Amino acid sequence: MIVVAIDGPAGAGKSTIAKALAIKLGVRYLDTGAMYRAVTFAAMQSGIDLGAECEVAKLARDCTMELSDDTIIVNGVDATQAIRGPEVTSAVSTVAMNSQVRTELRERQRKWIADHSGGVIEGRDIGSVVFPDATLKVYLTASPLVRAQRRVAQSGGNVDEIALAIAVRDAQDSSREDSPLILTSDAITIDTSSRSIQEVVNELEQFIAQKISDE
Repeated sequence: MIVVAIDGPAGAGKSTIAKALAIKLGVRYLDTGAMYRAVTFAAMQSGIDLGAECEVAKLARDCTMELSDDTIIVNGVDATQAIRGPEVTSAVSTVAMNSQVRTELRERQRKWIADHSGGVIEGRDIGSVVFPDATLKVYLTASPLVRAQRRVAQSGGNVDEIALAIAVRDAQDSSREDSPLILTSDAITIDTSSRSIQEVVNELEQFIAQKISDE
């Protein structure tokens, strides 16, 4: 069973590269960030205060999520576009810092991998906490400017404002008590600033082949 854990900050190219790598390997892909966004969306739809940790955690346990490579259905509602909107984007860090929510979603992520007999899974604590024994651990990064430019290209906005928002998210992700974003000692670090998607995917495929060969 191949499990590839891809971590890194916002705008590093995790989703794009993870999707392409999954296709190359012939396995499924899971975006764990979408799961936290889904809980945020569900809480906002229900009018729950995101700071009410126990209430949000209960919602995380009770809500249904149907994830595919391109869509996410939350409690029967197609939330694919909504979870990427500015309201959810600005609020998701509060939910992601909720330890009870993280515990619930980690279990869902592990079950997803078991159900699909492996896969490429990306987020911010995948190699460090969710799958510490992954076949391959990858930490993707890029320069702050490139990361901001990518976000602007995806959804518009002002580069300076996006760069500030990314810096705030980086600080929140790296300093939270539960499962902070960290670079583990056994992860392969790749700076995607000036690399093409195909170059990175090809390099990761070679690393995986080597890992399997060594085992």
